[in-house]
Parts: sequence; structure tokens; C-alpha cells
Amino acid sequence: MRGHRSQDSVYGKILALCAVFIMALALGAGCRDTAKNRADAPGAGSRGQLKPGARASSGADGKVESKPGERTKDMVMDKMEAGENDQFSSSPMIEPEPGHGLKPPNQDPYRDNFFESYGVNPFIAAEDEAFSTFGMDVDTAAYTVARRYIMGGNLPDKDSVRTEEFINYFKQSYPQSSGPFTIDVAGATSEFGNPNYHLLRIGVKANEVSLDRRKPANMVFVVDVSGSMDMENRLGLVKRSLRKLADHIKEGDRVGLVVYGSQGRVISELTGDKKKILAAVDELVPEGSTNAEEGITLAYDMMRRSMEPGKINRIILCSDGVANIGNTGADVILKQVKSDADKGITLTALGFGMGNYNDVLMEKLADHGDGNYYYIDTDAEAARLFGGGAVSMLQVAGSDAKIQVEFNPKTVDRYRLLGYENRRLEKEDFEDDSVDAGEVGAGQTVTALYELRIKDTALADSSNVNIATVRIRYRDIDTKKIVTNEKAVPLRDVSVPFEQASPRLRFTAAVAEFAELLKESYWAKDGSYDAMLAVARSAVRDMESAAGADEKEFIELAQAARGIWARNTDD
Repeated sequence: MRGHRSQDSVYGKILALCAVFIMALALGAGCRDTAKNRADAPGAGSRGQLKPGARASSGADGKVESKPGERTKDMVMDKMEAGENDQFSSSPMIEPEPGHGLKPPNQDPYRDNFFESYGVNPFIAAEDEAFSTFGMDVDTAAYTVARRYIMGGNLPDKDSVRTEEFINYFKQSYPQSSGPFTIDVAGATSEFGNPNYHLLRIGVKANEVSLDRRKPANMVFVVDVSGSMDMENRLGLVKRSLRKLADHIKEGDRVGLVVYGSQGRVISELTGDKKKILAAVDELVPEGSTNAEEGITLAYDMMRRSMEPGKINRIILCSDGVANIGNTGADVILKQVKSDADKGITLTALGFGMGNYNDVLMEKLADHGDGNYYYIDTDAEAARLFGGGAVSMLQVAGSDAKIQVEFNPKTVDRYRLLGYENRRLEKEDFEDDSVDAGEVGAGQTVTALYELRIKDTALADSSNVNIATVRIRYRDIDTKKIVTNEKAVPLRDVSVPFEQASPRLRFTAAVAEFAELLKESYWAKDGSYDAMLAVARSAVRDMESAAGADEKEFIELAQAARGIWARNTDD
């Protein structure tokens, strides 16, 4: 009987394990179905609920407008299980045994990636709120993160997609003016929106600065050399990137190097000797855990000892954004980064690697450090950033830069800003110079697209009334004075038939549509990869010699994404 009881016990355990396994699969499927079916509804935040204070109403065409609610707050995603203030943490995850066949949760091809959803901008009734205000943004990380996913045979996590960073990855041909910034506006009928909708493109360009005219820079690189940076040869790409920068330093530039693994340590003090810089880079090897706090603290200590008035003083963090020892709470380091930024030591965040990658933290570090956030996935991307002495990345033309568009409610029925969900500001923040906004480097461009519904009475009016006024406001980096500028937008600027619009505008519209498709935006639910690709191909063909490698690569990337989407749909 003991044998029977033992056998029964074994069978019982097996049945229990099977039951647990089936329940886990069911729960996983339920979570995936919930995520899949969660609509990015108009006015919805990361929870798919109407934002506080938002008023939704149905337009004549069935679309929904929403009055802006509260500014988007910094939130930590549910999948960051370590806690609200523990964004540096690396959450361990049970890995399936080789050959098991189970995939990471939600079919994510990479483990422990942290992204945050900021929802999708709604249509706003101009009569309810005529002002649209947001901070300028020249980050491009979201586009290169998506490229990394797609080139690996996967669609990106939809929460990683920030439409404005796709748009701003590509160069624009905006004219230069005598002042630090130029405002350029253009438009056309909307190709991807409903009939009678129009597209307004707002462009801002900072004047170009040559390497000879760039200010000398003190640059302290803080390099993550922890074990996670050994994955996929991430550290190898960092080293090659630093060598590219060393090839383009100018007289007066100095470079220092700090690393952190289990401990932070100084590899090289600030020096302008290229041989010493390269020798320091050669010393980088992966080691131990990830004590980000100690490494970042050492870098700031070095810069405080050595910073010079009249020079650029920049911390450049190279990491996958994950820490697991030391003070891993983000608040402590973010507070330090912000305090030093106010004193003239700024921070640029450079992301490397995929899997165990914290996009949320890297973006926040750059924001608090009055710098920008880039993701380097290839040697070509490193050359793009560091080639020519990294002028755009290092020399800021204007800080706390904002855009405010005042729509004319007599001519504009409703409007929607594509992207900039986590850069939105309140109307009164535009003239409040204590509100932190964006930093724009020399030669960089900021592009914003609006989809508009023009009132029928305005379309019938032959007097060419204005539909909006665009205003920018920023702090001049040299004089520290606040500068404002504005430009009126006449109706004729957005009335050109889409197919007659400039190739660059049509290409930009296709890039935005691509981002909205990847993001599974509510407003792209009737869109298609085929329609987007048709517009992009036509635009690139019409650009002729003006189309560069980036534009041609976009076509290949979008085609690959379409194939992955079709494969996933068939599955």
C-alpha cells in the first residue's frame, strides 16, 4: 500500500504541476489578450482611461475630441516590479531551460526591457482650447531602438515608440536666418487622415556651427562595464564609438574616463592627449555588477574639479541603464544630475544593447541633465553622432526651448499633435521660465506635425485667413536672455494637395504614419503599411539626389516591418 500511496503522491504532484502550468498559460494569454485589446483611445493615458479633466465628445465624423487634462506625469511601468523609486533595478526573471520552447512574456523577444507608455494625443476642439504647448525635443533614441528590433526580426514594443523621435531622426531642409532659430511652416491636405483633414508641419532649426567655431569641451565619459555590457559585445560598440570621437577632438577639448562595474573608478583624468585617450579606451573590459551611483558620482566629482567657464562641460553616460548594487533608487541620482545641470554641467545619455535595457531611466537622466538621449545600435550610428566633432550633440543653441501654437477657432475646428505626448505643457507654462523644457543643439531641427480639421466656412472663404500662430521661446545659451519669435500660418500653407507637396513633407508624413502604426495608435487603426510605403517610396524617388542613406534605409526598414507584421498576423 505504501507503494501505491507513493505512486499516487507522484501522480498527484504531476497533476498539480500540470494544473499550475495550465493556469499560468491561461493567465498569460489573458494578459496578452487584455494588452492586445486595450484601445489607445482618444485622450487615453497609459491605462487606456480618459485623462483627468478631459472632456470627450464625438465630432461630426465620428472622431472624438478631448479637452487637455493634466500634464503627463512621470510614471513607472507595471513591469518594473522593483518599486516606484527603483528604476535602476534589474528584475531577475526565470529563464526557460534550453530547448523548452517558452518565449518571454507577451512574446517580447528581449527580456527585462523597460519602456513607458504616455498614451496617444487626442483631437482637441479649438473652441475649447486654442493653445497647444510642448517642449522641443531632438532625441532620436526611439527610432534607433525600433530599428534594432526590426533588424532582429521583431516589431518594437509599442510603448517604446515616440512619434516625434522618429520624425526628428531625419534631417530637414529648413532655411537658416540671422538669429539662432528659424521657424518654417508648410502643409498639405492629409493623406492618412479623414477626408477634409489637413496636415500642418512646423519646423524649427538652430543655426549651424562648424567644428572650428564649436566651443572647446570638457567631456567625462561614464562607461558601464558591468557583466550586462558584455552581452552582444555592447562594450565593444562603446569602445569603437569613443575611438570615433577621439578622432575628431579639437584643440582645447579634454576627455576623461570613468567606469563602473561592481565599483566605480577613474581610468583617466581629463586630457587632450589623443594617445592617452585611446589608451584609456583600450583598458575597458567587462567586470562584475552595476554600481551606477558610484560611477556617476565620480564623473561629476571630476567635472566639478575641472570645469571651466566658457567651455562646454558635459557628462556622457554610456550604459544599458540598469544597476543592481549601490543606491539603485533613481531619485537620488536624478536629483544630483538636475542640481549639477543648473550649475552648468550637463548630461547626454547614450544607450547600448537590447535585453535588460532601461529606456525609461536613460530618457529621464538626459532630461534632468539638460542634455539629449540617443541609442547607438550600429557603428554607423556612432559615426553619425561623433563624426565631425559631435557639434550638434555638444553645443547647445538654446535651452528650455518651447513651442506654442495658437489655433484660430474661427477657422480650425479641431487639431491633433502627432507625438510629444511626454513633452506636453500647460498654456501658462510657455511664459513661465522656471518650467524645464528642451535643449536644441547647433544645426539640429525640431519638427512637429498637426492633423487639422478646417471649418467648411473657412475653406469657402477666399480671403486666405490665418489658421494659427506659431510661437517659440528659449533661453539664449550665451546671453542667458529669453528670446521669443512667432510666425503666422495662412490657410493657403495647408491647402496644397498632398501629392503636390514637397517630397520632404510627404516623406515626413510617411515616417509619422510608420510610428503610429508601430505604436498601434487609435488614429492609425484604418492605416496600412502598404499605403505608408507607397508614400515613402514616391517621396524618396522625387527627392532624387537629396535622398540620403537614412531615407533609403527607412524604406528597407518599413518593408521589413511590414513583412514581420504580415508574418505575425498569419500566425
